[in-house]
Amino acid sequence: MIPSYNKKRKLLAVDDSVENLKLLIELLGKEYDLVVAKNGKKALEIIASNPSIDLILLDVIMPGEMHGFEVCKTIKSNPSHSHIPVIFLTGLNDSEDETLGLKLGGADYITKPFQPDVVKARISTQLKLKEEQEKTKKLLQILLPDNVIQELNKSGTYTPIVHDSVSILFSDLVGFTEISSQLSPQELVDELSRIFTAFDQIMKKNNCIRIKTIGDGYMAACGVKNEENHANNMVQAGLEIIEYLKSSSVGLIEWKCRIGVNTGKVISGLIGTQRFQFDLLGDDVNIASRIESSAPSMKLCVSKSTVDCLDTNKFGITSIGYKELKGKGAIELFSIRSLP
Repeated sequence: MIPSYNKKRKLLAVDDSVENLKLLIELLGKEYDLVVAKNGKKALEIIASNPSIDLILLDVIMPGEMHGFEVCKTIKSNPSHSHIPVIFLTGLNDSEDETLGLKLGGADYITKPFQPDVVKARISTQLKLKEEQEKTKKLLQILLPDNVIQELNKSGTYTPIVHDSVSILFSDLVGFTEISSQLSPQELVDELSRIFTAFDQIMKKNNCIRIKTIGDGYMAACGVKNEENHANNMVQAGLEIIEYLKSSSVGLIEWKCRIGVNTGKVISGLIGTQRFQFDLLGDDVNIASRIESSAPSMKLCVSKSTVDCLDTNKFGITSIGYKELKGKGAIELFSIRSLP
C-alpha cells in the first residue's frame, strides 16, 4: 500500500543563530513538525535518533569542528540517511560555495537574507520530490527483491546471479477457463486481485517472494536472498494457500488450485530494459512448473530434492509414485501435508 502523507512532515533546522532558528520556527512551525539544532554534532545525533526526518535546512558556518559542508557529507555517506534532502540555508553567497554544496549532495542552496516565500516554496518542492521517490520505492518493493533494488540504485544494473539452492513454487487455478467465462471482466479481475493479494501476504509471512503472475498462474520462490530453511518456508506457504482457498470461496465460486514445488539451482536476472521483469531461469524452474501441472487438485506436490530439505517433524510426506513430466521423464513426486 502506498503511504499517506496527511501528517505533518518533520524538518530539522540547523543553525548556530538563535534568532535564525526563531525565525524558521515562526515561518514553518505551523505547517511542519520542526526540530532544531545549534551545531553539526547535535544535528547528526538528532538524525541518528529520528529516522522519520523528511528534510534538513542546514547552515554552513557554525561553531565547533563540523561546518555544514562536513555535516552534509556525513549524512550522504550513511545509507540510512542519504535519502534525506538537504537544503543549505547560509550567508555564503559565492558561486564556488554553492557548487561545493550541491556536489556534496545538497538538494538546494539558498543564501541569507532569504525571502520567506522562496524558502517555503523550495521546501515544498523537495518534499514533493521525496514523496514521489518514496512512492516509486514502495512500488519497486512490490516488484523486486530488496537486494535487486539496492544494486539498481547503486549501479543502474543488476548482474545475473546463480543460486545453488532455491525452492520454486508454481500454482494455478483449477477450471479457470470455465469459471472465468461465467464472470464479467470486472468480477474476474477483482477475484484474481483478491486471491493473489492473499497469496502475496502468505508469501511475505513465510519469507518468500512472488516472482510473477501469468493469467491464473502464480510463481514464487524462497532462497533467492539466501534464506535459511527455504524449502520449509515455501512448502508452508503452499499449504497455507490451499487452506486460504478452502475458507475463502465467495458466492458460488469455489476456487481450487494445483501447487508444485521443486528445489534446485536457478539463475536470477532482470529481463528487458524498459518494462523489466525480475525472473528465475533454469531447468529446475521448468521442473517445478511440470510438477504443478501433474499435481492433483488442492494438493501440494514436491520433488525428491525438496523432500530432502524438509523438516520431517513438521510435514507429513507421502509418495504418489512416478509421474511422467513433459521433457523430463518419470520423476517420483510426493504429496505434503501439515502435521498436527
